[in-house]
Amino acid sequence: MAVFGYARVSTLDQNLDSQKDELLKYGCSKIFFEKASGKNLARPELKKLLDSLRENDVVVVYKLDRLGRSLKDLIELVNDLGVRKVDFVSLSDGIDTGTAVGKLMFHLVGAFAEFERNIISERTKVGLASARARGRTGGKPKGLSAAAQKKAVRAKELYDERKLSIDEICKVLEIASKTTLYKYLKFENERLEKVKR
Repeated sequence: MAVFGYARVSTLDQNLDSQKDELLKYGCSKIFFEKASGKNLARPELKKLLDSLRENDVVVVYKLDRLGRSLKDLIELVNDLGVRKVDFVSLSDGIDTGTAVGKLMFHLVGAFAEFERNIISERTKVGLASARARGRTGGKPKGLSAAAQKKAVRAKELYDERKLSIDEICKVLEIASKTTLYKYLKFENERLEKVKR
């Protein structure tokens, strides 16, 4: 049985020392140090840790949020450890899946997260149904603002003149990207088609 620690900070200028001290105090024989955002999918040290694990090993973190990018990811990760017969300990959260109470605590956290997701989903469905009953539909409103429509007209004129490049048209009209310009051109072409009908 080996006890592995995992310590992570989000930015390069943050310090790992306090996490390291707590993990050593707990008795970790090896600690994997990561300087990466929790949202970053590429966390090579976490991958090394997971690849090193054997049955009856223990993974220790100072705090739950050091391990997972979100509660969903955290629950999946800890459940995966459970399937591999690896215990999980979060020091500051008082969770130790090697004990019956620790397992219960972690499952309660997961159950509450699932409950919260279901409540949000239910409220969203009720809200959309209520809006539909009043003749409104969800989603982003279609079309362009009045200012954008004017830009679309001018963009089409400049595009049809073929004197300026796409980049130059964007610059002249202060359009942020080529994608936006093409959206304007599409909008104006569709508007003109409707006028012809």
